[in-house]
Amino acid sequence: MGIISLLLELLIPVLIIGSIGSELFKGIKRKKGTSSVDGENVIDLNMTRDQQKKLSGFGKIAAVVVLVLAVVLNGIYTLDETEDAVITTFGVPAIEEGSGLHFKIPFIQKIKKVSTETQGMRIGYDEYDNTIENEALMITKDFNFINVDFYIEWQVVDPVAFVYASEEPVTLLKTLSMSYIRDTIGSYGVDEVLTTGKAQIQSEIKDKLTKRMEAEAIGVAVRNVSIQDCDPPTSEVVRAFKAVEDAKQNAETAVYNATADKNKRILNAEAEANQILENAQAEKTARIKEAEGEVAKFNAMYEEYIKFPEITKERMYYETMEKLLPEVKVIIQDDSGKVVNVLQGE
Repeated sequence: MGIISLLLELLIPVLIIGSIGSELFKGIKRKKGTSSVDGENVIDLNMTRDQQKKLSGFGKIAAVVVLVLAVVLNGIYTLDETEDAVITTFGVPAIEEGSGLHFKIPFIQKIKKVSTETQGMRIGYDEYDNTIENEALMITKDFNFINVDFYIEWQVVDPVAFVYASEEPVTLLKTLSMSYIRDTIGSYGVDEVLTTGKAQIQSEIKDKLTKRMEAEAIGVAVRNVSIQDCDPPTSEVVRAFKAVEDAKQNAETAVYNATADKNKRILNAEAEANQILENAQAEKTARIKEAEGEVAKFNAMYEEYIKFPEITKERMYYETMEKLLPEVKVIIQDDSGKVVNVLQGE
């Protein structure tokens, strides 16, 4: 098929040039005696053989010029900063990069320009933000229906694979995206899709699409997946989910307040516990010092006792009496038991 296409491309300009030359030659070989009238002037169209040869030569030169221009124009092409070109030479593709003017072999090399800038794909809605029901409507894990709109950002990373690995790479990307979107949404509850699960859903879909695009090798990379909008399909469901969301927010507020109160009480309890520990430590230190003082006093007294036992015992006796007598109450009675006197210590 490649050789046939090449022959056709070579024959087309030849046929065009042949047609032009034929028309010129027909104009030259008009019958003798014909004339054209312009007002009163009559132009004689009878030509000599030399004049016919000159016109024929001029036609050939014109045909050559036209052919050269066609060849040159067929070989020149331009690329901007967001384009690459896939050049095919006898069925062998290669990539041409860089913006500006480029040249290919006319009628032999074929070119297909490929945009390499990041492009967007809408799923579930059109460019006027109208919902596409068969794309947006999905079912969640808890068997609820929901409308979800997605925006897929993708980019061509291998122009050759993009051109030759698949006939419709963009259609394939959209089909796979819709499949993975439905599969992922179906593994989440409706409240998660509407509220807290959006970031996780987007990440999962992007990971799945990225791996599948690498496996398909069609030259496309998924740059981002984002949920544009998600709503329950009916107003009653919307109100129900709003009530659920309000209840969740109230629960979160209650948990926050309870946590704050718990933290405050913990701080107060920790402060009281620290104060108790400090007081206990101070009392412990005081008692230790007191006991150490008593031990030192006892040791000093014992040393005195070793040196002078009798004197020390007598001194200890008097010191003890001195401490006890002020607290002693002495009652004196006669033989009949009548109280005669009462001695009270100071």
